[in-house]
Amino acid sequence: MTTPNIVIIMTDQQRADLSKREGFPLDTTPFLDALATEGIWFDRAYTTMPVCLPARVSLLTGRYPSATRVRTNHNGEDAYYETDLFDVVRAQGYQTALCGKNHSHLMADRIDHAFMLGHHGGGGDQRTDEEVAFDEYLASLRMSASITPAPFGVEVQCPYRAVTDATQWIDTIRDEQPFFLWLSFPEPHNPYQVPEPYFSMFPSDNLPPTLSDESSLSVKGYKYEFLRELGEAAFPDYAAQRIQARTNYLGMLRLIDDQVRRFFEYLEANDLRDNTLVIFLSDHGDYVGEYGLVRKGAELPEVLVRIPLQVVGPNVVASTNPHTAHISTADVMPTICEAIGVDVPPGVQGRSLWPLLTGTDYPADEFDSAYIEQGFGGLHYTADDDYDRDADGLSEYIGFDELNGVTQSGTMRALRYEDWKLIFDMQERGQLYNLSNDPVELNNLFGQPAYANIQARLLTKLLGWSLRIQDPLPHPRRRYRFKSDTRNYWSTHRTP
Repeated sequence: MTTPNIVIIMTDQQRADLSKREGFPLDTTPFLDALATEGIWFDRAYTTMPVCLPARVSLLTGRYPSATRVRTNHNGEDAYYETDLFDVVRAQGYQTALCGKNHSHLMADRIDHAFMLGHHGGGGDQRTDEEVAFDEYLASLRMSASITPAPFGVEVQCPYRAVTDATQWIDTIRDEQPFFLWLSFPEPHNPYQVPEPYFSMFPSDNLPPTLSDESSLSVKGYKYEFLRELGEAAFPDYAAQRIQARTNYLGMLRLIDDQVRRFFEYLEANDLRDNTLVIFLSDHGDYVGEYGLVRKGAELPEVLVRIPLQVVGPNVVASTNPHTAHISTADVMPTICEAIGVDVPPGVQGRSLWPLLTGTDYPADEFDSAYIEQGFGGLHYTADDDYDRDADGLSEYIGFDELNGVTQSGTMRALRYEDWKLIFDMQERGQLYNLSNDPVELNNLFGQPAYANIQARLLTKLLGWSLRIQDPLPHPRRRYRFKSDTRNYWSTHRTP
């Protein structure tokens, strides 16, 4: 088989359930929904941590944040690993590019082509006057929601610019295939803005109601309440901002969908699609109005930790229904390794999804649960603490920073299994939810006698996960042969 081209299309802060294929009543991503049925899509895919930098480092290294040591948005230089995805593909002769948002440990000198975009657009003197004006407009929004349509055309929006640069780069290396492309959109992350016709596609008076509102904040606890307080301090019109953010967010999803369609049309027109493996996913989600909040920050609710993930390309077997496996951002790297015939590097903790994608046998219980991390350690901040916001750097950010010493304090772990969700912290406090009955996690069943059996089952599985993701690096020196499965599977090696 010809060595496949590899494309990872990543969005930033895309909530998984806001598409028709997930049951959402509005048609936000028609192309991606149709594309999902041409390959494999997962409705139980999870980020390793609902924070941009840690999740992106996990994507590229196949390691969880507790192992990479990147547990905040400010620790990229601390990334600990032996070999990452760019190392792997470059060693196999791939031409490499990053077009769009980076926000990982990856440096430009390790990429053949780098075109960087962020939440305030791009930089440098290669921008057109209109792109410069648009980037200044993005910065002027102070990471908030625009109450009017963006006063610029689609062509200056970051997804359009990223696709344009990606296709132009592929044109220049067509004779030097294979290529590896990380096509990374900074949206639908705030600032929540979108031009017409997208601005008017999902008007606020037509939106389905959220499953929760600000009355749930007291149920969810201090970190959620602190987020709302931060937002209201930065934006006195926060309640109105939340409504406008929601309608803009959905419009941004449709704009992204159209740009993914444009990229696939390019692949088709240039006879590249049949030999290009494309993985679409997001780094984490967004409240998008749940609990009366926008953005991210507090704890591990499904709206933040469950992500869209779908794969299409050579040897991927199509299915109209979502795959039943529970998978992780960390699984992408070893999956690509197997797809191109490379051994999984030492220290990788994710598992190869290649058998799931290609319809071959795999141990089903290997993927019966998913594990998620949150927090940078220490104790949780509470309402009783004298928390100095300026000393913690909050005054340095435009608007407000939802990722801060309060919301990210402590250590929490989550496990998803069947219809159940367990969250547990370092002080032995638990949360247990039945997601089929309680999708926004408001009825904590932890400690109730009627649920003792399922609670024990989830705690056992969480302990197993906690041991499996203990960092194996460095391997023993000189003696002791390290045993691992070629796909990093654990279930096939359990002692009877």
